Amino acid sequence: IRGTYGVRVLTAAADLTDTLSRAGLFERLRGANLRFRGLVNVAGIDYEGPFYEQSARQIQTIIRLNVEGTLDMIRGMLELRDPLETFRILNVASLAAYSPMPVKATYAASKRFLLDFSLALREELRGLGATVTVLCPAGMPTTPENIRAIQAQGFLGQITTLDAGAVANTALDYTLAGRAVCVPGAINRLLQAIGSLAPAPLAAGLIGSRWKAAHRRASQPASA
Repeated sequence: IRGTYGVRVLTAAADLTDTLSRAGLFERLRGANLRFRGLVNVAGIDYEGPFYEQSARQIQTIIRLNVEGTLDMIRGMLELRDPLETFRILNVASLAAYSPMPVKATYAASKRFLLDFSLALREELRGLGATVTVLCPAGMPTTPENIRAIQAQGFLGQITTLDAGAVANTALDYTLAGRAVCVPGAINRLLQAIGSLAPAPLAAGLIGSRWKAAHRRASQPASA
């Protein structure tokens, strides 16, 4: 960012799953007398696999980061917003928010929470000079684990996967325009529409069959 745009960049590390660490971050921001024009909540995590096979710590981490951390960041940053500028909030949810998702049950539910919360908060903030946009992408090849999971999905994983840079550009365009929901990719928008219309038990069954098979393939050791 410094090299591309020639602007000043400040960084501060914090464990967003930890209440005290987040509080310390906001204390540093207040101490620096900073005011903000926007917030991008991109931090999130998943531990793929059946719920009963996940540890209590893994489940807690998903909730603490995807839900608690996101809400705490929004509340804290709204207090530090620049009152003279429109404040833009971008929350990264997922295409998984539109359907119950076996093998990713806690993750999908946390993203559904972010979707519903973002739309509700958007209405609350209309009179305060702030907008909320929620991004619902499909899989993105950002980590080795994500790449293996996408490959395990076969053809459907390939056609729904988009470049992270293209998704980021689209999401920022939607955010600056003050739009409500961003689902990048025509195929993904079609899947979103189907997921919204299909009865939840039916969607869970169909998605569960696909994800269980993909999870088995992704869990197999790579051949030499």
